[in-house]
Amino acid sequence: MTEKEWLQLKNGTDVRGTAIDGGAEDPVTLTDEAVLAIARAFCVWVKAKTGIERPVIAVGHDSRLSANRISQKVAEGVTSCGGDVILTGLSSTPSMFMLLQDGFGADASVMITASHLPYRKNGLKFFTKEGGLEGGDVTEILKRAAAGDFPAGKGSVTEKSYLQRYSQDLVEKVRKACGEEQPLKGKRILVDAGNGAGGFYVDYVLKPLGADTQGSQFLQPDGNFPNHIPNPENAEAMKSVCDAVKKHKADLGIIFDTDVDRAGAVGPDGREINRNALIALISAILLEEKKGAYIVTDSVTSDGLASFIKAHGGVHYRFKRGYKNVINESKRLNGEGKDSPLAIETSGHAALRENYFLDDGAYLVTRILISLAKCAKQGKNLLDLISDLPEPAEAAEVRLTFAPDCDFKTLGGKVIEDLKKVAKRSSCLSLAPDNHEGVRINFSEEQGDGWALVRMSLHEPIMPINAESNRAGGNKRILNTLYGYLKEYSFLNTDNLKKLL
Repeated sequence: MTEKEWLQLKNGTDVRGTAIDGGAEDPVTLTDEAVLAIARAFCVWVKAKTGIERPVIAVGHDSRLSANRISQKVAEGVTSCGGDVILTGLSSTPSMFMLLQDGFGADASVMITASHLPYRKNGLKFFTKEGGLEGGDVTEILKRAAAGDFPAGKGSVTEKSYLQRYSQDLVEKVRKACGEEQPLKGKRILVDAGNGAGGFYVDYVLKPLGADTQGSQFLQPDGNFPNHIPNPENAEAMKSVCDAVKKHKADLGIIFDTDVDRAGAVGPDGREINRNALIALISAILLEEKKGAYIVTDSVTSDGLASFIKAHGGVHYRFKRGYKNVINESKRLNGEGKDSPLAIETSGHAALRENYFLDDGAYLVTRILISLAKCAKQGKNLLDLISDLPEPAEAAEVRLTFAPDCDFKTLGGKVIEDLKKVAKRSSCLSLAPDNHEGVRINFSEEQGDGWALVRMSLHEPIMPINAESNRAGGNKRILNTLYGYLKEYSFLNTDNLKKLL
């Protein structure tokens, strides 16, 4: 492999690739040889970063079919460079960071996961005690792997699970906050793990807190994902958990993604608490504790959410897509002396300052459970906290593609700059003042009574468009206006937008 081919395995701050052969169109890229080299490179990187000559690296995985093969190769790679390995088996991504804070005995960790991607895919996420690696760190590791010059050594391998200990900390947090051993007694709370790694939450967290977990589903890890994709953003997955909540008359439904760094929820009426509603709920919880806080979100959040956060005494700070982007921006605000306890994406990635700014779906849900228990004692419903969240009449997302082999980043940037000029000279359009990504345009009542965000995907030759309107039929007008401009670009495929109209 050339260095360029190695770097193609980089996906933001992770390594991602194909782990199970998909034929000529999707060959294996996370080969045994590739995983060995990446593990060796990470071990060398950890030695240089920490100054520890014989680092201990914990290795965990989610429920993917290729997990055991990759785990063994990571262990082989680390030990062949003189590092020691602790195999933690089935794990969540957040737990692989938390074990570095908890006297577990590891200096760094690797989580083997590809989040919600199809079963053939897999990947590696890296942690030190300071947090997840940045994109530049992953680039450095892949360049080391490409160079292939590694020191020889001989380390040891032990096996020790951490998931139960991690869960116990969550249980104790709820008990301490509520002042009871079983504050969820009398509440029916079901979990849909989608056959990912999140099934542990039922036995290790909910049952010790007294919850009735009848109706929980797809808890058994199965990398074929036979029931639905473990993904709170997937319509089929959300319908499944919503139906389960209604069928079993649950007080709350919980859905995790494959590696439990994201979560969604469902109210007792079977409606989603997802995207803007999920952000509103955790924001309301935090703003009840302290007013004036900055809530950092990604760029596609609604105007209704901004109004809600302001009404609850907070400041909505809309930033870029990408969970690392919102986390780092929240950290930056805190460094400036601006109180920012939460960084959250509409995808369900939520990181709280009180929890190391770790995007942790299980911790987010645990925080919500504390409020559920407290609301019940006060004779309130959890959803009362977001009863005043304004909902748009219509919302849509459409993704446009680019012509093959074009310089999509440069061309996409030109489209966005052109749209900014269009909005500035129009009497019916205006640029959103608080936008940090792409172009967000407000449309007057006559032109659709809403907004649209046009941006570039972080990693792919795709231009997503998000639009919301406050009245029925408004989105069609908004998107039709955009189509009138975008169809003129020959390198941009606007068929998806045309179909939507």
